[in-house]
Amino acid sequence: MSGSPASDGHYGEDLFEPEHPHESERIDAAALIYDPFTTDRLRTLVPGPGGRCLEVGAGTGTVVRWLLEEAAAAEVVALDRDTGGLGATVDPRLRVITADLRDEALDLGTFDVIHARFVLMHLPERRQLVSRLARWLNPGGRLLLGDAVEVPNPLDTSSAYRRTMDAMWQALRSTIGTDTSAITAYPHFLREEGLQNVAGELVCPPLVAGGPLARFWSETWNRMRPALEETGRVDATVIDEAVAYLASPGLAELGPGMMTAWGQRP
Repeated sequence: MSGSPASDGHYGEDLFEPEHPHESERIDAAALIYDPFTTDRLRTLVPGPGGRCLEVGAGTGTVVRWLLEEAAAAEVVALDRDTGGLGATVDPRLRVITADLRDEALDLGTFDVIHARFVLMHLPERRQLVSRLARWLNPGGRLLLGDAVEVPNPLDTSSAYRRTMDAMWQALRSTIGTDTSAITAYPHFLREEGLQNVAGELVCPPLVAGGPLARFWSETWNRMRPALEETGRVDATVIDEAVAYLASPGLAELGPGMMTAWGQRP
């Protein structure tokens, strides 16, 4: 994907509405796969118990609960445009903020750890938001950003899987402004913000037939069917074939990965 065309759409409004009966299940399927990588990295970055943490795009609260229970944070601020997915997460150290990260009036204070996963890729203002998050760090504080990166098979341009995945990225871009073209530049962005000890990594969890990640993509494609067909790349038959492939023993793909970058405020 390349470019950041203007889009009036919003994640959670024009696509993936939180009130959909299966939205929490879709998010949790991805969390089940990606949380171990995220928390392993956070474990190396969280300075110790007692810090103040910000979780941007809190979703169903899986990372929020890890920060409270495993990292023993003194306070966790859970920020999301819709915080209904947090459910019954109750802890006196948890502060839930229902707001848009792009709101210029938003003042949350400063933090020892800030984490945002699969959030900035959906926001056209992502580069400015990296600056904003970096400014919210305390001295010595860490910023951890994670977003999706495609690693397509260059020999496959016509399978139902490839056509559906490509149609998905095109539909996301045109509908809500999703753009993954600059994700691998995140380490450079963090250095430009003056952060130190900057590094990045890419993980591509196995895409196993019928597994959580395959279920995530199946549910995502099924939910996006009208938008996928509007791209002109696929029709219902192609989507059906791609979804069936994700559940079949013949599945053999390196699915999209997660690029994570981190840095520390001097």
